[in-house]
Amino acid sequence: MDKEHGHISRRVGTIGFFTLVSRILGLVRDSALAYAFGATLVALAFYVAFRIPNLLRRLVAEGSLTICFVPIYTEYLKRSRKDAREVLSIVFTCLSAVLALMVVLGIVFAPWVVKLVAYGFEGSQTKFDLTVYLTRIMFPYIFLISLVALAMGTLNSLKKFAAPAASPILLNVAIIFGALVLKDHLPEPTAGVAIGVLLGGVLQLALQIPSLAKEGMLPRLNFNWRHPALKSLGLMMLPSAYGAAVYQINVVVITLLASFLPHGTVSYLWYADRVSEFPLGIFAIAVATATLPTLSDHAADKKIESFKETANYGLRLAFLIDIPAAAGLYILSLPIVRMLFERGAFSEYASIATAQTLQMFALGIPFVSGVRNLVPAFFALRSPKTPVIVATIALFWNAAVALLLMKAFLHRGLALAMASSSLINFALLLYLFRKKVGKIGAKKLLASVARTIAATAVMSALLAGAVRFGGLFETGGAYHRAAVLCMLIAVSVVLYIAIIRAISPDEYEALVEMIKRRKKTPLPTSGADANGQIPQ
Repeated sequence: MDKEHGHISRRVGTIGFFTLVSRILGLVRDSALAYAFGATLVALAFYVAFRIPNLLRRLVAEGSLTICFVPIYTEYLKRSRKDAREVLSIVFTCLSAVLALMVVLGIVFAPWVVKLVAYGFEGSQTKFDLTVYLTRIMFPYIFLISLVALAMGTLNSLKKFAAPAASPILLNVAIIFGALVLKDHLPEPTAGVAIGVLLGGVLQLALQIPSLAKEGMLPRLNFNWRHPALKSLGLMMLPSAYGAAVYQINVVVITLLASFLPHGTVSYLWYADRVSEFPLGIFAIAVATATLPTLSDHAADKKIESFKETANYGLRLAFLIDIPAAAGLYILSLPIVRMLFERGAFSEYASIATAQTLQMFALGIPFVSGVRNLVPAFFALRSPKTPVIVATIALFWNAAVALLLMKAFLHRGLALAMASSSLINFALLLYLFRKKVGKIGAKKLLASVARTIAATAVMSALLAGAVRFGGLFETGGAYHRAAVLCMLIAVSVVLYIAIIRAISPDEYEALVEMIKRRKKTPLPTSGADANGQIPQ
């Protein structure tokens, strides 16, 4: 395996591991919140209040800021660490000022913000006042998490991934602490969870400081706001934030259409989406995060052949993991949903409907993964408008197909519309990417995907046979079914890896590299010596 590809695979393993721990703790967090507050008025107030800074986080901080900052910071890092540190300090100073103003305005105008997000809450003064109170407590979280995103982008550019990947774990731990401990020591129990959110933001930021200090990259105040890097970041952030907004609009459109369908449809979509995000969060985002710094290196060095090879490898790696994950989710959708949700008011019928929705979402997982790994390539090329335009096209496609399918297929139709939208998004991005950079190694990509599909097909056939004819879930209680499910998943993973080892040594080596311990050697800042020009 190419040395650079080995580094990327190990980064994916590091990021994926910490993300897995974070997702598991996320389930524990949700259980802790349910235990502490159930579905009461105060719980609803907290969820709505937390949604406000969380939405701003998605639009401004994680994702948008990191994906835009890495290519710019990498360019200056190539010149000198002094230039890179100066750019970091300038961005830190400007960002802190903007965020501080945003937090002050958010706190002052919290009542109007809550009205915008949850207009119906005005009917209950108690619920409305509590939501405003919690919103004011949590609004500074956007300040903290945006600085975390800046630190993550800096460390990722320096090929340091552990601290950024581990930071969400601390947020979940802090929220659990707030729900189980702090709530008992405050007059308003939900304020304990809100304080837990702030504490999580502080811990996330604190975790990045030792790594930044070790690299000599702790930012200082620098008010040189005419620096060209700041202008470049602003020009990239605008389309990136719009792209994040398009995704949120997509969710709103589907939720709106679901509200016209039978009762429970919105819940089926919500729970199915939560499950489908699990493999995407662990693997697809991990690959995208791991490849972006290397893509930015090659873009800065104008090494087009190395750039295209890294993008190609990122896609192959993402498909290698997410295609079998999608197949497994499709086949095991009902057992997974029953294990996670079927208790209390969540009926057997709700499990079946949610599993059907999950199956449709599973069909789109490889394409969502492809999109999430192509978008960073466009940002590395300083071409952020292309993925935004494509995302807008996909948005309208999603709405049109959903309108066509929702009457006949209900919740399945809406989920299938989202899956088809992901396919359109990926296909257009791939076409435009090839048009921009030239040949991207399609034969190598298709050959790898074909081997992955072949291994997945064998695994799926045996897994489906075991589920259909083995009667494994027809007896025993919840713990028995959970144990059987975990066993099937483990056996399927081992079987898939064994098949990949037999038919595709290169892909098998990539899987092995993900779980290798990182060697204590410095990573290269660029890849092969291939020459070529990045198109402007």
